[in-house]
Amino acid sequence: MQHLSPTEARMIAGIDAAAMLARIQRWCAINSGTGNISGIGLLTEELAAAMAMLPGAVRWVDGATTPYIDAEGREIERKFGQHLVLSVRPGANRRVLLTGHMDTVFPADHPFQTLKWLDAGTLNGPGVADMKGGIAVMLAALAAFETTPGASQIGYDVLLNSDEEVGSPSSAPLIAELAAGKLAALTFEPAALPDGTLAGERAGSGNYSVIIHGKSAHAGRNPQDGRNAIVAAAALVLALKALDSEDLRINPARIDGGSANNVVPDLAVVRFNIRPQSSADAAEFEVALKGLIDTIAAQHDLAIHRHGGLSRPPKPMDTPALRLFELVRDCGAALGQDIRWQRSGGVCDGNNIAACGVPVVDTLGVRGGAIHSPDEYLLVASLAERAALSALILSRIADGAMS
Repeated sequence: MQHLSPTEARMIAGIDAAAMLARIQRWCAINSGTGNISGIGLLTEELAAAMAMLPGAVRWVDGATTPYIDAEGREIERKFGQHLVLSVRPGANRRVLLTGHMDTVFPADHPFQTLKWLDAGTLNGPGVADMKGGIAVMLAALAAFETTPGASQIGYDVLLNSDEEVGSPSSAPLIAELAAGKLAALTFEPAALPDGTLAGERAGSGNYSVIIHGKSAHAGRNPQDGRNAIVAAAALVLALKALDSEDLRINPARIDGGSANNVVPDLAVVRFNIRPQSSADAAEFEVALKGLIDTIAAQHDLAIHRHGGLSRPPKPMDTPALRLFELVRDCGAALGQDIRWQRSGGVCDGNNIAACGVPVVDTLGVRGGAIHSPDEYLLVASLAERAALSALILSRIADGAMS
């Protein structure tokens, strides 16, 4: 390990990969799909116990209830599990934010629930990479960092939220609160590529529900008296897809509604996602969407209402962000790791943090792949490797980097 100080070398030598792996296996045995509030609760207890080994106070935070449009076009309140926050040295002049998420995309009734070894160094299972493995890396890095004399030079907050996989609607205000005034942020999503490449610039993301109210009628006797909400929904979907471009990806995802075959349907709900490359692209889309809704409502003589919007702003690579990425690259070089980064179309809480004006590297978790599928895997060799990288980043920030 060239270019490491004796203190840094001792810090990294103390990282216990076997203990990290044992934690991941225990945590992944608990289903924590976003909607499984009881499962999230069980995992929260496990994680709170692990976080209690660090200095500072752990607290449970109730998330905000958020509006959601159901299949009948009604606005209902959606609840999520609690979020965990650890605050260490809150009075420090220089503070850092570290974030991760407890939830996975696999609900309690999903068939993918168990761990399996693919080979001696590759573990398959729900959340092994995204991101219970990342949480293990984060906590191991913090534990190693706290053994150094320089740890007292900075403070930090750790947030583990329970709703990241659905866009963090409940924890977004908490993210903004904790990001305020931070020097930098580290987020532990899995690496963008199995070789450890990081995500640099990110597109933004917005989720929309458009509710279409038509008029029912008999499909044979008097269809002319009806106003077909499904036909209007189809027109909207095709018009949305016509706006899709490299700068603004639009994904129509679902149409709810309809009726019996002999009834003109009077309700449809169109759900779609956008991925703008810039804030200007997002603003232009809002204007275009209003025009589409007004036009289709007039053409089909029915009422259309929209819900939702941009929830994760685009994350550019500005000067402060580049400076943090260069620090990560230099720490990697000191450890013999070749750290690179590339643009990503994916989104995460790093988008929200960057929107607060805080530089963030958001793919410091494990190396692995096939996330959001039953093929999700973790490369076990990356546990000690990535924990060492984050511990060194923290140590060098404490020594004055990013000041």
